[in-house]
Amino acid sequence: MPNNRILVVDDEETIREIVSSMLGGAQFQTRQACSGVEALSILESGDEFDLVLSDLMMAEMDGIALLERAKERYPDMPIVLVTAVHDISVALQALRNGAYDYVLKPFEREQLLHTVRRALEHRRLKRENDAYRTNLEALVAARTQQWKTALSKLEESYDITLAALGDALDLKDNETEFHSRRVTAFTIAIARKMGLSKEEIKVIARGAFLHDIGKIAIPDGILFKPGKLTDNEMDTMKEHCYLGYKIISRIPFLAEAAEIIYSHQERYDGTGYPRKLKGDEIPLGARIFAIADTLDAMRTDRPYRAAQTIEAARKEIEAWAGRQFDPQIVKIFLEMPDDIWEDLRADINAANTSFPKL
Repeated sequence: MPNNRILVVDDEETIREIVSSMLGGAQFQTRQACSGVEALSILESGDEFDLVLSDLMMAEMDGIALLERAKERYPDMPIVLVTAVHDISVALQALRNGAYDYVLKPFEREQLLHTVRRALEHRRLKRENDAYRTNLEALVAARTQQWKTALSKLEESYDITLAALGDALDLKDNETEFHSRRVTAFTIAIARKMGLSKEEIKVIARGAFLHDIGKIAIPDGILFKPGKLTDNEMDTMKEHCYLGYKIISRIPFLAEAAEIIYSHQERYDGTGYPRKLKGDEIPLGARIFAIADTLDAMRTDRPYRAAQTIEAARKEIEAWAGRQFDPQIVKIFLEMPDDIWEDLRADINAANTSFPKL
C-alpha cells in the first residue's frame, strides 16, 4: 500500500503536520487541507486520493458535512474521521453517513496507521470485487447471447424437422397439406384466446400439425379408397392415431406433442378412439384441436358436399358441446369473431412455410 495518496483535513496546522508526518513515515503520500471547504475544492480539482482523513470538529464545514458532500461525489473513496469527542452517538452518526471508521484523539501512530491500512485494504478489495462483478456480468451476457443463438438454431432445426415430417405426409396424401397448416393455425388461435403460455402453445401446435402423421403407415388401398370402408378397413384406418404416436414419441422434443397425436380422435363423452378417453382424460391440446379440425373440415369442399358457412360450423360445434367437444372450450371458441378464421385461411393458403409461425 505504499505511495497511496491521503488527503489530511484539519483546521489546526500542528495536527495536520503531525498526522502527515506519521503517514509519510509509513510511505504514504499526503496533502493537507485546512477546512472542509478547501478539501472539497482539492477533490474537485481532479487531484485523486485513495483516502480522506478528516477532523470532525472544524469551524468551516465540519467533518460530517464534508463526509456527506464527498460521499455524494466520490462514493468509493473511504473517509476516516478523527474526533476528540468521546460520544458514541457522534461516531455512529458518522458511520451511518458513510464513514469507513473513526479515530479518537489522542491516538497513537500505530493505531492511526492500522485504521488507514484497513480502510485502504477495504477499498482495494471492493475495487477488485467490482471489477470481478463487471467481468462476470460481461461473461454472463456473452454466454447468454451464445445460449440464445444456440436456442434459436435449435428452434430452427425443430421447424425443419416438423417441415420434413409434414413433407413426408404430403408425399403420401396431398390433401392433408393445407388442412394440417390451417387446423394448426386455428388451434393456435383458440389456445391464445384461452391464455395458454407460449411453451404450451408450441407443444399443442406441433401435435396439431402432425396429427395425421400416422397415415403414412396406412396401406394406400385403404387410405385412398373412393368408396365406403369396410369394418376391417375402418379398424385399420383408426390405427393411424397409435401409429403416429409411435413414430413421433421417439423424437425427444415431440414427446408431449405425441400425446396429442395419440388422442386427436377421442371425444369428450368417451365415444372416440383409440382409447375411449373421456373429459379431462383427453389432453388439453387434443380437445382444442377437435374444434379446430371440425371447423376446417366443414369449411372445406368435399367430393360429397360443398364447403359450409362459418355460421353452420359454429352451430354444429355448439350442438356437439359436451359430447364430441369440451363445452368450456366451445364457449371460448364461440366468443371469437368469425373473421379470424377467414383471415387465417387466407394467410395459410398464401404462405410458403410448412409450419405456421407462433
